[in-house]
Order: sequence, then C-alpha cells, then structure tokens
Amino acid sequence: YQKRWVKLDADYLRYFDSEKDAYSKRFIPVSSISRIASVGDQKFEVITNNRNFVFRAESDADRNEWMRTLQQIVEERKSKAPERTSMSSSANGAADPADKSGFLELRGFKHKLFVAVAGDKVFLYKNAEDYRLGIGITYIEMNVGNVKEVDRRGFDLTTPYRIFSFSADSDQEKEEWVEAMQQSIAEALSNSEVAERIWAVESNCFCADCGSPKPDWASINLCVVICKRCAGEHRGLGPGITKVRSLKMDRKVWTEELIELFHQIGNAVANQFWAANVPPSEAITPTSSSRERRHFLIAKYREGKYRRYHPLFGNQEELNRALCAAVTTSDLAETQALLFCGASVNCATGDPQCPTPLALAEKSGQKLQMEFLLHNKTSAGLECVWLPSTILCHAEFSRRWCTLQDGVLSYYENDRNAVPNGEIRVEEIVCLVNNPPHAHGIESTFEIYIESERLYLFGLESPDSAREWLKSIAKSFVHPRAEELLALDFERLGRLHYKGGLNLERAKEGWFALAGSVLHVCFKDGERQEPLQLRKLQELCGSMQQGLEWGGWPPTEAGLAGRTLYIQGERKLDFLGWVHAIQKAASSSGDTLSEQQLTESDVPLLVDRCIDYITQCGLTSEGIYRKSGQNSKTTSLLEMLRRDARSVRLKEGEHQVDDVANTLKRFFRDLGDGLFTARWGQDWLRTTALEDEEAKIGEYRRLLGTLPTVNRATLKALINHLFRVQRFSGENQMNTHNLAIVFGPTLFQTDGKDYKAGRVVEDLISHYVKIFNVNDQEMKKQQDEIMAIMKMREAASSGTQQAGDFICTVYLEEKKTEAEQHVKVSATMTAEELTFEILDRRKIMMKEKDYWSCFEVNEREEA
Repeated sequence: YQKRWVKLDADYLRYFDSEKDAYSKRFIPVSSISRIASVGDQKFEVITNNRNFVFRAESDADRNEWMRTLQQIVEERKSKAPERTSMSSSANGAADPADKSGFLELRGFKHKLFVAVAGDKVFLYKNAEDYRLGIGITYIEMNVGNVKEVDRRGFDLTTPYRIFSFSADSDQEKEEWVEAMQQSIAEALSNSEVAERIWAVESNCFCADCGSPKPDWASINLCVVICKRCAGEHRGLGPGITKVRSLKMDRKVWTEELIELFHQIGNAVANQFWAANVPPSEAITPTSSSRERRHFLIAKYREGKYRRYHPLFGNQEELNRALCAAVTTSDLAETQALLFCGASVNCATGDPQCPTPLALAEKSGQKLQMEFLLHNKTSAGLECVWLPSTILCHAEFSRRWCTLQDGVLSYYENDRNAVPNGEIRVEEIVCLVNNPPHAHGIESTFEIYIESERLYLFGLESPDSAREWLKSIAKSFVHPRAEELLALDFERLGRLHYKGGLNLERAKEGWFALAGSVLHVCFKDGERQEPLQLRKLQELCGSMQQGLEWGGWPPTEAGLAGRTLYIQGERKLDFLGWVHAIQKAASSSGDTLSEQQLTESDVPLLVDRCIDYITQCGLTSEGIYRKSGQNSKTTSLLEMLRRDARSVRLKEGEHQVDDVANTLKRFFRDLGDGLFTARWGQDWLRTTALEDEEAKIGEYRRLLGTLPTVNRATLKALINHLFRVQRFSGENQMNTHNLAIVFGPTLFQTDGKDYKAGRVVEDLISHYVKIFNVNDQEMKKQQDEIMAIMKMREAASSGTQQAGDFICTVYLEEKKTEAEQHVKVSATMTAEELTFEILDRRKIMMKEKDYWSCFEVNEREEA
C-alpha cells in the first residue's frame, strides 16, 4: 500500500501524492463504480465494470465512513437521469467521444500518453485501453489553461500549477492539438447564463436530434437546442437551412426576444413539426456515429422527410395568405409550419403600408413573430448572380438554391423548383477565385469564370460551407493530373497557357493555383514544375495585348533561378485577374523579413539592393553608416523599395551613398519582430557575458541555428557586408567597433543605452568566419571582389579610364552604315541602358506595347 490523498466528488474518485497537489495520480468515474465492498480490517474495495481498486483507511470508522459516502453517491447517480459529464464512462466502460484524442509525448513520462480533449477539460490516460474504460491519470480544467507553440512539433499547456510540455508526431498534428485545446479554453471561459435560461424549459435540456443531455448549441432559425456533435453536422447543411450558434460563447446573438422564442417554440414545438413522423429505426441516439447523424439531419431538415405537412402544402398562394394572417397573432407554431412548408417569408401582403409579413408582425406588435421571421429571412440555398462588372453590393445578390451534379452546377429559384434558372457546365469553367472575407459585403464569396467571358459571383454566410463548395467545384473541373492542386488552400485556381524551357514555339495548357506567394503549376502531359516562390522572382513583366484575341502575356514573364516561364491567357476577364493576383503575390506584403521580396538565397531584395550599391560605390566613403542621409530622400527611397524592390535600380549619381546607407539602417530599425526576433533577442545579448571566447562563439552559432531561414540568411549577408566595410577602415574611418556602435541599437531596436547590443555586432564581425562557417573558397571570392573594387576606385580617382570601358558599334534593326551608332560602354552598363541610349539618340519614342531586344554578336570568335 502507498499512502495517497483521496478526494471524492459527484463525478470522480481521485487520489493524489499529497493534499497540496492540483493534479491526481489516478481518477475513477463514479458512474463506472458498480458497488463497494469491505475486504477486512480498515480495507474496502471499489468495484468497477472492468477493474477493482482496494483502499485501506486509517481506522475501521474511517473505512465505514468512506464506504457509506461512496455507496450513497453511487446510488444517487444511478437513480438520476442518465446524464454524464463529458468524460464519464458508460455502462460498458467506454468513454464518451472526445473533440480530439490520440497519443502524445509528455515531458516526464517514458511512454506516450493517450490524451483526450473533451468540452472544457483535457484528460490524460496511460493508454487507449484505459481511455476506453474511462479510468485515467488526471484531467486539466481549461479555464486556467493557456496553450503556446514552442517548436515544430512541441507545445506547452500552461496552468498556474504546472506546465504540461507535449510533443506531437508531426507539425500538422501539433496544429490540430493546439486548435482543439484553444477551443476547449474558449468553452471553459464561456458564459452559462444563456444556457441555464434556455434549459429552464424541460424539452430544451436534451438535444432535439439525438437526445444528448445538456446541449449547449442551437439552430437559431429552426429554434432547436442541439448537442455539439449534432451542431457539427448542422453546419454541413449550410446556413441557408440551419444557423448554428453556441449558447455559451455567442453571447451577442442571444437577445431577450430570441431567448423567449426558444421558450415558446424550443425543442418540444419544433419537433412536433420536424419529427412528427420519425420511424424508430431511423431515429438517432447520443451514441450514433457522425455518418448516421448526417444522414438523419439531411432527411429531417433538408428533405423535410419527417415533418407534419400543413393542410395548405402545395398551394403557394394560400400558404402566403395564411402566413400573412398568422404573423399578426401569437401562434408561432402555425408560422413555423407555414414557413417550412413553402410560404415565402418575403411574400407580397397586398398592403402598401406593410408590404411584407415582417412589417405586418411589427404593426401588430408581435415581437416574437418578428424575431422568428428575421432569423428565417435568408433560409434558402446558395446565393449567386451574373455580374455585368466586377463590383457588387450585398443588396444586389439574388438568393438561389444550387446543386452540383453530373458535371453541372445548377441554380434554382428555390429548393422546390424543378427547372433551374441557369446552369454552368464544369468543362466551361476556366478559373475559380476564393475571395477574402467580406469582399462583397458577405462573409464568404467566390467567383467562377467561364469560357464565354462571363463571371459568376457566389456568396455564403459560412466560411466552412464556402470551402466545401470551392473544393467540390474545383474537383469537378480540374484535370486528374492536376488533382494535387486541390489540397492547397488556394486563392485562385484555373487553366492557362504557358511556354517555358527550350520550347517556346507553341504554348501548352497547364493548371495553375496561387496559394499565398507561391504559384503551383501542373501540366496535362505530366511534366513536373517546381512551385514558383513569387517573392523570389528576378523579373516580372507583362502587358495585355490588344486585338481579336486576348493573348495575355507575351510575355507575362516570371524569371526565377535561371529559367523563364511565359504565361498566356485566352480571355481578358479572367486573365486580368491573374495578372493583378500574381503581381500582388510577388510584392512585399508586410514589415517582417519573411514578407519581403527575396533573392534566391533568402535575403530581402531591399537589403541586397542597398548592400550591393554601397559595396560598389561606398566602401571608401568616409563615415559610411555613421553619417545620416537626407531624411526626405531616405523616406522616399525606403517606400519605393518596400513597395517593389525588384523595379528599383540604384545608380551612382542618382542616389547618394549616405541616403542608401540610412535607408538600410531604417529598414532594420522598423523591422517587425526584429532581425534577431523578439523570442531570441535577449539570448543574443546575454551571450556577450561569456568570458570564454570559444564558448561564446559556440553559443552564437547555436543561436544562429534557431533563427528563421530568412533571418539567418539576412544576418549573414549583413555581417559579411560589414566585414568588408571594416576592411576599408583606413579610408572610411569605420572599424569594427564604430560599425558596432551604429548597428547594435539599430538591429536590436534599442535606445542605444545597452552596450551589449553593440558587443553582439562587434563579436559577429570579429568572428565572422567561425560563426558563419565561411570556407576558404568563399573567403578567396570575397578577397578577389574587394581587390577588384579597390582597383576600380583607384582608377576612378586617378582619372584613368576604367578597365572594361570601350567604344562599341551598335546597329539599329539592320546592319547598315546609316543605322550604326558608336557608344562608349562602361563595365557597369546594362543591356537596358544601352537600348535606351540608342533609342534616345535616334529620337525613337517607346510605346507601351513595344519590345526591344539587345544582342551581342561576335563575328570572328575573338576573345
């Protein structure tokens, strides 16, 4: 026997190491206890359906008191209605279904534990068998919990009493666990006041669909109270049929009128209509599976299979007339029956002063009728309309019932019409667009573009329903070889023509999906294409070619990692959308490093542009980085680089070195989350206190490995640059210490009073080779570049012609004497600059649709 502190409440018998412990070593659900028996001096046995537990008290009197109390609670439990807590065990020992369950590693335990998130608690079990029996280690009340991700697979559940450090099998699993626990916290912190008032009516104490006790969800338009599992299936029916809200969390929706409506209608009245003819063989129970629930709820609410038909069913005119009469009375059951048997909530009343049933109810002072009509004002199917333009207000939507079947998306006036208002054949679809929330005044909207240059806009009130429709439509029109694109959370999906590689003669058809800043491509012929990270594009250019055909991009050129992809569209309407979407995705989208346009080596293009310019033009500039540039020029340049660094070319003479240097410093000063990140910044500063040099270098290398990829690449590029700058300290007066004084507060975004920031930068520059693991080849390359730059600067200062400058003969369009121009070509001149030089000399105006190319021809193969 081991001495344990034992607690007994209405739900669990638990034992702890000591009375100070918040979390038990074991818990036994009271509902699983079948009987209590005495087994000798001071001992008694707790007998469950599957396992026995023997306890020994300090005296016979104590034992008798424990037995009497336990027996009393067990008998009370059995005599009550079969309501149970979220994780108490059933008659056969099996635990109630959890919101999320499975194995997790927990720090402090050798083996994985079986963890279950249920309601407002998280339960820990030794294994899956104990979970099935309902006998666990402990449970955590989530009203005091907080969940935080710590690394790729790990997350912490923190309470005032203990930190539970979990580790999942994968990153995706971790995200699912974190989401489930956050929902559990939200449920634990929710308010039960509305639920208690709704449950005051006896029929509302049990789920209207399966009979589960204490249901804490509701359909506010059907006026039924439902359990969490049925609520999940209700959402699948869509908000046009049932609008699901929480009794505990959606506090704002629960007005006094709505609560009173649930008292007047509620589960009893609603089921007299909706469940008037349910065969016992088709009814569901609290233990029914998700599939059984879904099948039942579709039959009950979407098909109306079990409803009590109104005598006027089938006579639209009479139904509408009866509804207009009913809403002026307090007979809510009659209004419900009329409305869900076909009466139109917006039917004409014939009264100019009160043109709708809602207006009649308001005139008659029937507040509950008004509440019921308002919540059912939009009960129908999917919304859709054909757009003459791309701008649409919420009021311009027409509500339609939609179906997707046998390759045809049909939309009807309502769910009772047999003939559709219109159809969209999936083979005609060329593009599918998932709009941002509330883009057209509705929670979720998406667009369908078809071959005949028409655009359809659909809207739903539920993001989940919109996502299901999107996936279903996409699956129906995407080529089988491109099905992998369906797994993406795409913003735009469709088919376009492309040219790439060595074959530029004929465009081929491909399937494209834009997800965030990544363009995914699949080709019908099975050819594979790596996803294009649009922020890493070297060039992006394009125009809309006018004519009988809208030949989209000749080119929309996406140049990446030494290859160019030409994307072409056949229709103006959808292709223009692709142009804008790709341009937006290829731009910087925020103030953190990862949201910037990037080079192939993951360095922000803005940083690369500034470093490259200063390396070329400012290494010998006295006081580089110490001197401030002009504030207005710095602000303007930073804004241009942030907007689109790819299009900015920094040129000597047009831009001053100190302005560019100041721009780079301000970028790092204003950087969201900083270069060293808020999470690890203090660790970098603390490292300066280490006295052993090798230990310090080792710690810097470890911290370098913790940084995100872009931060790590950017830090290396910057320190490499500063390492070069200090090599010219004889000319620029900026040695390692001086650079550290400038960049320490800038990179750590401090006020300059903490000397440790400068010490970090000084250490990184001084030990650049070791910390960043720079090999001999890299060092030689840097040395060669420095020598080349020094020679160029010396030549410039002495007035000597730079190596590489030469007089070149350039011919315009044809090799004739009258077409030749003699141009001085410098070592830094680009093909673009040479082209503009020639066109300027010949006074040729560049038009928007003109494309000029520059070729270098070596006729005699001379070196």
